[in-house]
Amino acid sequence: MELIKPGTNYDFIGKRKFTIWVSTIAILLSLGSIFFHGGLRYGVDFAGGILMQIRSLKAVDISEVRNALEAAGSKDAMVQKFGGENEFLIRVEKTSENLEGISKTIQTSLQEQFKDRPLEIRRVEVVGPKIGKDLKTKAIWAVGLAFLGILIYVAWRFKQVAYGLGGIVALIHDVIVTFGAISLLNLEYSLSLMAVILTIIGFSVNDTIVIFDRVRENIKKMRKESLETVFNISVNETLGRTILTSGTVMMVVLILFFFGGPVIHDFAFTLIVGLISGTYSTVYIASPVVLLWEKHISKGKRGR
Repeated sequence: MELIKPGTNYDFIGKRKFTIWVSTIAILLSLGSIFFHGGLRYGVDFAGGILMQIRSLKAVDISEVRNALEAAGSKDAMVQKFGGENEFLIRVEKTSENLEGISKTIQTSLQEQFKDRPLEIRRVEVVGPKIGKDLKTKAIWAVGLAFLGILIYVAWRFKQVAYGLGGIVALIHDVIVTFGAISLLNLEYSLSLMAVILTIIGFSVNDTIVIFDRVRENIKKMRKESLETVFNISVNETLGRTILTSGTVMMVVLILFFFGGPVIHDFAFTLIVGLISGTYSTVYIASPVVLLWEKHISKGKRGR
């Protein structure tokens, strides 16, 4: 299947000055939002506490749920409507180690409050503060080691630090923009969204390596062409593959977003943002970084 005709030559690299400004604004907005909110809003996975999803078959007012929680001694619990009608999400942030006992007390209070209305407790998650802290530390290590491994692999794969640096800068861009989207919409940063970040890292670097591989091949064939021209031709030659890969994944994620239900809504949305950013950064971040390095650091010398 050939989406892009041979010889197509869109000037992607020529637009890099404009797109760098776009990326700079996106990064500043993301960092500003995270700073304004005092960091990400961690979910129970990282902050510790109780997360409970309940649903009633009959009409229930949110104030009644709050009354039941107050009766259970959880006045600070957060209640929000979730999913379908008469469905709620309860979040209790506790530093106590007796979270199992608190969870049972809340469930008992809810059952008593709604004796005349069948109440279904659909999900209960209990994470202690020590476990949450441990998960947060491991999440940071996971992202950090992923970056380090990719830097080493790409630098070794292409025998030049510039290519590894280009890939890492693109990944940092993707992670910051994705975190910014999470912060701007005040989504809970949970283990599922952590999985999205790692998925985005893998997706983005795979696309970057495909383009860099084509650049390496074309450098040997186009010795008289400028490095900028080689990069632009290489991006155009791999454009069909990029559209097919990214487009196929995006279709699946969009289906999950619209029809997957509220439980995976945040997961799918974050993945959409990451896929867009990852595809964009491969062309407009990774490649310009390599060109900048070659022009100002290596003085235009090409590694073969």
